[in-house]
Amino acid sequence: MSRIETGVAEPPKIVSKSQRAYEWIHARITDRRFVPGYRLVLGTIAESLDMSVVPVREAVRRLEAEGLVEFERNVGARVALIDPTEYVHTMQTLGVIEGIATALAVAHLTEAELDRAAAINNRLRLLLDDFDPHQFTLTNEQFHLVLFEPCPNPHILDLVRRGWTRLSGVRDSTFAFVPERAQASVDEHDHILDLIRSRADPLEIELAARRHRWRTMTAYLARHDPSARDDGVAAGTN
Repeated sequence: MSRIETGVAEPPKIVSKSQRAYEWIHARITDRRFVPGYRLVLGTIAESLDMSVVPVREAVRRLEAEGLVEFERNVGARVALIDPTEYVHTMQTLGVIEGIATALAVAHLTEAELDRAAAINNRLRLLLDDFDPHQFTLTNEQFHLVLFEPCPNPHILDLVRRGWTRLSGVRDSTFAFVPERAQASVDEHDHILDLIRSRADPLEIELAARRHRWRTMTAYLARHDPSARDDGVAAGTN
């Protein structure tokens, strides 16, 4: 005879602190309150859950085993990219179409717009001192927007915008995973602007913009999954 039939209530289910921390963090990763690249500060989480750091650390290790969290020595735990393969495919495609869009936009870019792009890149350089990967990514997008928006081909422009939207869906900031890439990215922006101001060959500008995008992708692959690195892509970033 069951406990229900005898009128005896089931004893309350006891959830361990580690399980509670796991479910709390997992829910926030799933609903994207904790976006890819978000740093998981164990002490802060423990304080929010009114528990010690030990069960939170156990929960984070479990999430790491499931591929939802990445742990890096001297940095700590961060929310992992949701779909690294999708990220690579998106970056490859965006590198190609944004490169073309930027090259086609050159004839329509004014000096004022180029000055605005340079000013944005200077803001990016200032962000390097007190690095915030999320803010860096938002400002980085503003820089590229100035350069590709004047593209006269609406079909290519639509593809670029879709690529940026898709990219934001698979990660919050690549620079959270490879912060050392930020300095080189700013320097490459200067190079692209120099090419545009000098009215270099459109193909040279297109390739510079493409390689800029692919170098960021390659930096991520080299850090987190060297075996997944595509030799053809890597060769094209030299």
